[in-house]
Amino acid sequence: MDKIDKIVEQCKDIVCDINYTLPKQWKNKNKNRVLVGYLPIYFPREIVWAANGLAVGIMGAGDFKQVLKGDAYYQSYICHMPRGIIDLALDGHLNEFDGFVFPSICDVIRNLSGIFQVEKIGKFSKYLDYPQNFNKEIGGKFYKSEMEDILEKIYQINKMPVGKEQLNEAIRLYNINRQYLRTIYDIREKYPWRLSAYELYVIVRAGLSMPVDEHNQLLETVIEEINKERGIPMDNIRVVVWGAFCEQMPLNLIKSIESAGCYIIDDDFIIGSRWITKDVDENSDDPLNALTEAFLNHSTFSSSIYDVDNPKEKRLVELAKKRKADGIIFASPSFCDPALLDTPLCQKHCEKNNMKYINFQFSENTGQFKVIKEQVGAFSDSIKLWEDITA
Repeated sequence: MDKIDKIVEQCKDIVCDINYTLPKQWKNKNKNRVLVGYLPIYFPREIVWAANGLAVGIMGAGDFKQVLKGDAYYQSYICHMPRGIIDLALDGHLNEFDGFVFPSICDVIRNLSGIFQVEKIGKFSKYLDYPQNFNKEIGGKFYKSEMEDILEKIYQINKMPVGKEQLNEAIRLYNINRQYLRTIYDIREKYPWRLSAYELYVIVRAGLSMPVDEHNQLLETVIEEINKERGIPMDNIRVVVWGAFCEQMPLNLIKSIESAGCYIIDDDFIIGSRWITKDVDENSDDPLNALTEAFLNHSTFSSSIYDVDNPKEKRLVELAKKRKADGIIFASPSFCDPALLDTPLCQKHCEKNNMKYINFQFSENTGQFKVIKEQVGAFSDSIKLWEDITA
């Protein structure tokens, strides 16, 4: 095994651990540490780190756990993720978490925050409402007040004051994390065989349960290794996978897409880790204002954000062209209203710009991938054939 193989095995163990052993061990080393679980998509993890805490991404139970209790809380015509999260909570997997943050994505996540409050899960449950008005004096002030509210809730638990120095240091560490991720994606644009999408996925997702400084060291090693030749180039098409910004694909589904003849050169898996596209000011006299300005001015695009002035369909096609993609795979969770409502708009823009695409739906606990693999394989073969004919 090379260094990447060892890192991937380590990260896969973290990803598949629904008991969150690593963050709980981190917390237990210091009585003033706190764990704050957050749901997809984006959450400013810097504020928790500055408050002597660790923000842990809770992406659902995936296919790691049979969901039983969660089905009693939600109707059948919504996505699977919240049912899995309720199961995790009621079965005690989240017992040592101090609080939970539910960013505003859709009605389902808002209602999930209410269930956590009713069931008294954690010391606090916070519904974090993203501003949809990006005016600094309106949406900006609101967003900053939301971060202040979370810091106050953490302070009531560990009594650790948070000042400018702590926040700026946290911003610096997460800036490094985002820089490293951008570097890895840029290297994969040229050499996608050096690090598979599956390998990248587990490496990024493991970072949701690791102290940021440790994850930075891991990413630094990955960059060193993929700057060397690794793997074997294949006759694959290059695709962007989009639509899985919240509920996550099963690990084997990512592998199935790749084995069907695709290099996934960009995606919206774990998009929150790359949500802010430029460095946040890490020397600010008002770090919360710096985080606010980064969200208002340097956020990526997603179905959860209102973006009439800079439509996501335009930005998606631009991303695909930048990455020299042969096509786009729209992969949305079943019953995900934000993704499924946006898909026709994005597909229409693909047609307008001669960008090839296919579409399928999945669930985080999907067990059979044969039909999807055949569909993706046919897509790959058709692009290769078309290129041969027009060459």
